[in-house]
Amino acid sequence: MEPVPTVELQLMDCVGNDAAKAKYEKMVPAFYYCPTHKDCMLLREQWIRAKYERKEFQCVERQEPYSAGYREGFLWKRGRDNGQYLSRKFILSEREGVLKYFQKHDAREPKATMKISTLNATFQPTKMGTAQGLQITYLKDNSTRNIFVYHEDGKEMVDWFNGIRAARFSYLQVAFPGAPVSDLLPRLTRNYLMEGYMEKTGPKHTEGFKKRWFTMDERRLMYFKDPLDAYARGEVFIGCGESHYSVLPGLPENTQGYHWSFGITINTPDRKFLFACETDEDQKEWIAAFQTVINRPMQPREYAVEAYFKHKP
Repeated sequence: MEPVPTVELQLMDCVGNDAAKAKYEKMVPAFYYCPTHKDCMLLREQWIRAKYERKEFQCVERQEPYSAGYREGFLWKRGRDNGQYLSRKFILSEREGVLKYFQKHDAREPKATMKISTLNATFQPTKMGTAQGLQITYLKDNSTRNIFVYHEDGKEMVDWFNGIRAARFSYLQVAFPGAPVSDLLPRLTRNYLMEGYMEKTGPKHTEGFKKRWFTMDERRLMYFKDPLDAYARGEVFIGCGESHYSVLPGLPENTQGYHWSFGITINTPDRKFLFACETDEDQKEWIAAFQTVINRPMQPREYAVEAYFKHKP
């Protein structure tokens, strides 16, 4: 990946923030993801190139790759079982409300169809080991399914990402007519609140603790045997304090079978969940993440998710 040319960086300094925004960000679509210093290098670099090299936000026609409502192309997709990346044809259709991919390039029927209504995309360069790595998730039978894809061309990958955001924006505008744009934008795509390894035990609390990869996605706490697994081994719903959810440091007395010393107990209306972290810092970060979710009032759509978890077969 070539660095941003020095002349462009000098230009940015010379023009000044306000004047530069007025010129180079004149027509940024509402759905387009504008990265911050916290985002991955790929998003930040392509944002700069889009503004100063390609001048995408001074001419609407240059935004067609992600704003046309339809996108078709090939991405390297990680195999569910063998972990091998193979070229797969992907089609994003705003009109059909789906993202789908095909096992063979000339196949008529897709291997998987993902509804835009439950779609999410987030860049995962560290977890996937490639700067252009994108994790796409969707709900299948109300359980989370992961797909890991990448493309050698950074622009191509960011265009897919913003194409998904554009399709999500269109869907939400129809689903919630009259809702302010400011309410819809945070729901286009999301990064995970927290990810990392913890140990867990089973519902009887007598089983040995096993190391698992955990992902906190809104109110879904998912755990995987491997960070790049397609399906979670299990999912836990984390509600709010008013619904009798709470998190505490430490484990109940007489708990046995853990290898890591920094415990966490999550209380739900139905049972306790016991976890163990490797370090004190990990424990504090996970507790802070859980507390953030528990302190947040439940949204109407989240009550439906909670009800499903309670009646999950």
